[in-house]
Order: sequence, then structure tokens, then C-alpha cells
Amino acid sequence: MNETDPQSGIESLPARQTELGSVKILRALPRRQRRMVGPWCFLDRYGPLNFTSEKPMDVAPHPHIGLQTVSWLLQGEIVHNDSLGCEGLMHAGQLNLMTSGWGIAHSEETPRQNSGTLNGVQLWVALPGEYRNMPPSFDHYASLPKIDLTAAEVTLIIGDLLGQASPAKMFSGIIGAEIAFHEPKPIQLPLRRDYEHALFVLEGDVSMEDRRLDGDTLHYIGAQRDELRISGSRASRLLLIGGEPFRERVVMWWNFVARTDEEIAQARQDWIEHQRFGEVKAYKGPRLLAPDLRKYAPANPAS
Repeated sequence: MNETDPQSGIESLPARQTELGSVKILRALPRRQRRMVGPWCFLDRYGPLNFTSEKPMDVAPHPHIGLQTVSWLLQGEIVHNDSLGCEGLMHAGQLNLMTSGWGIAHSEETPRQNSGTLNGVQLWVALPGEYRNMPPSFDHYASLPKIDLTAAEVTLIIGDLLGQASPAKMFSGIIGAEIAFHEPKPIQLPLRRDYEHALFVLEGDVSMEDRRLDGDTLHYIGAQRDELRISGSRASRLLLIGGEPFRERVVMWWNFVARTDEEIAQARQDWIEHQRFGEVKAYKGPRLLAPDLRKYAPANPAS
């Protein structure tokens, strides 16, 4: 159940548990009470996991339309392969960014050579109308801007903050950053008043304006804020996401972000008939089957 703190105005929505293959997932977006935060429309949290001979991440080829996938690791490794023939081996602190546009298929796996750990998040960004049918692409970013705030270090995943800009390709006003605390002292970050924002605690204890933020929970802090004052225990980490309120109606089903039910039905049919998306030739094994076409998630209320 979500709750809103009347003093701080923070809306807290506990993530729900689900599974991705054999991996247990906490899904923080979308939720019935909040479909999006800016253009961010999906947030899955997985791990931390330790393993020996297992292969915890093994997501067979599947299709996407109308979105960007933002893959971010705290620990471990994932290898991406797609129907364009791109391969991206990602380590912790690096970014895999896939822009699906009108259609792409990809797989994500734990590579054979690995550290025996898996800990991270995957997010989706809805593409605005003028870009959602663009040709697909894949980008790997081995390094990203880091901002030293003495008590904490901010890694700028996407967007710009404190005079720094991420090289990650973007198509909307957006911000995504990981904040890692080294000392239990407060920090202040400037916020754009025209962006809405949310926080998700990844590790440790974090407080905002002297209010402890529960783990496994999306904390929506809205718009019209000039700054963010937060503090955390040593080695605590959290994710900041935000952006301009999305002005378009979005319909989501399976791995598709669209505008109408008909678009989704056509994309599903194209996947079944091996049209549009191509094949992920680097993956050894069968691809995912499209589930039965059922009722779609409720559309986000256009801002």
C-alpha cells in the first residue's frame, strides 16, 4: 500500500515481487498508483546474488518497441546481444543503453567468465512520439561522469547535473544518477523545478529531510523542488530518477511501450511471425514466446 507523508510530501510505493526466469525481482515501476516518473516507465531491482556454477541471468531473446533499456550494475557482469549484431559486456559502473525504436530483439546473460555476483537494476525510458519509430541502436558506455561531494559520490548515468553531462543518448528531459555515500553526512543536490523525481534505496540506510526512506520502495518526491537534501550510512547507495512529466498517453504490455492496443497486437504478431525484430544469432537457445494477449496495463494519465 502506498502512503504519502503529509509533511514532506513524499509518496512511498513498496515494490512488488516477481520473477525473471530464475531471478527474483522487485518491480518498482510501473505501479497502479504511479505509472511513470518523467519518461521513466519501468524499474526492476535484482540481487544481490552470489553464485558458483549457476547462470542466474539468462534472459532469452525477446522484442522491444518504443523504449530505451537502461541497464545498471552495482556488482557483477552481464553480456548483451541483439538482432543488430551488437554485443556489450557490462561490468559494474558501466552502462548498456539500447534504443529499441520501431523494433529490436536482445538477450541478457551472465557471461561464462564472471565474478560470481549479480546486483543491479534495469530501467526503461519511454520514447516520445517523434522518436519511437526511429531505427534501433545500442550503445555501451565504459565510463560515466562522477561528481565528488566529499560525503558522497554521484555517478551521472543519464542527463546533466552540477555542470556535468552524461554522454548517454537521450530523447527527453531526463535525469538518472547513482549516489554512493562514503560518510554519514548530508549532501544537497540541485533539482530542476520542472522535473518530477523519485528515489530508490539500493543499499544501506538513507534519509531525506530527516525522514528515513524504506528500502525496496519507490519514493516519489514530485516536482517544484529546488534541491534534494539527503544523508546516508557509510556504503549506502540510492538511485535518483526524474524528468519532464511525460505528455503522451502510454500503453505497456509485455516488452512493448506503445500508444494504442492495436500497435501492441501488431508487434506481438510480428514477433510470432519472425517479422520486424530480427534474430539474436549470438544466443545459444530458443527465444522467448509471446504470452497470450490479455488486458494491457492501464495507460498513464497524460501529464
